[in-house]
Amino acid sequence: MKKLTIAKNTKYIADKCSIDSLLTLLKEQKFKTVGPTVRDETIIYDELDSISDLPIGITDVHEAGSYRLKERNDKALFGYNVGPFSFKKYLFPPRLTILKTKRVDGKITIIKENDSVDKLALLGVKPCELQAILIQDKIFIEGEYIDNYYKEQRDNLLIVTTNCTEAGNSCFCTSTQSGPEAKSGFDIAITELIDDNGHNFLIEAGTKNGLTFLKKLPLSEPSDNDIETAVKKIKSASENMGRKLETKNLKELLLDNLNHPHWEDIAKRCLSCGNCTMVCPTCFCSNIEDVTSLTGEDNERIRTWDSCFSMEYSYIHGGTVRASIKSRYRQWMTHKLASWQEQFNTLGCVGCGRCIVWCPVGIDITEETKSLQEQVTAQAEQLAQAEN
Repeated sequence: MKKLTIAKNTKYIADKCSIDSLLTLLKEQKFKTVGPTVRDETIIYDELDSISDLPIGITDVHEAGSYRLKERNDKALFGYNVGPFSFKKYLFPPRLTILKTKRVDGKITIIKENDSVDKLALLGVKPCELQAILIQDKIFIEGEYIDNYYKEQRDNLLIVTTNCTEAGNSCFCTSTQSGPEAKSGFDIAITELIDDNGHNFLIEAGTKNGLTFLKKLPLSEPSDNDIETAVKKIKSASENMGRKLETKNLKELLLDNLNHPHWEDIAKRCLSCGNCTMVCPTCFCSNIEDVTSLTGEDNERIRTWDSCFSMEYSYIHGGTVRASIKSRYRQWMTHKLASWQEQFNTLGCVGCGRCIVWCPVGIDITEETKSLQEQVTAQAEQLAQAEN
């Protein structure tokens, strides 16, 4: 039998044993492997030992302000959408010690700078999650100021993405051009295929690092039917998104209507809880806490996640800049969808739908932009008619 030559950006067929072998190889190479697993009736990301830890035959059902698990009619390993947590917490931790000092004989000595990083492999990274990582790259390592922890962890990261063959009811990644298929940025990409021909995976390497692992897996050449099936499934996911966000002229719509009464309408429903920012895979607001022991000898500087929905976040010189819920929601939404484009030349939204699902009152970012556009258009038409 002719030996299969494994090359980058070429698709191959793997079975479930190959996926399990990949996890074993990652463990042998001292990677901490993190991926989806079921816990507390949600799909979260945690350390994996084998494919038995994956949410086999489980999917998640999304609605505005609602999330539940549901059994699938197959044994898919990656047949879920996204849960409440993103992979962001592994690159930009919710709580990070960035400095420790100790006073010895009256002198301050630095005993630690930044928490240590792991060789980290992320398995089951949905394309929207991958896009979120690429967006945070712009924030933390591609600008004028470099986040040392983020860069070190990023340099020790392997990404295994799983293309979406089904879309959730809150998904709108086609609108933000971040899915359902990953085009770049991954080390290994997997598309799960379940049909009358069996249960297999189309797999490819996007980097030399990913190629190293693929060369050690039992793989075979895909048939034309395998390729065609993957294309059809991904296309079906793209055509069956649960939500749609109109991005044409979106920046102008939001920034030109900062005083529109629709913001007040949203504020009447918003609880200002900050859930949307906590579950968002791209939000990066943070705060710095300095903690000193009672003796004054031990000191820590800790970075924690924060939210622009917190009144204290805009506290300056004895006053809060954004005292109203209206101003805080407007700040979040206009930054995410408008001024983010000016800062980083990209949307700050990847269409994962988490902010819709985990909002206690079900505020839908896609519906709010649509409503604002409809009201602005209607007002413009009324004004034109009045002038005529």
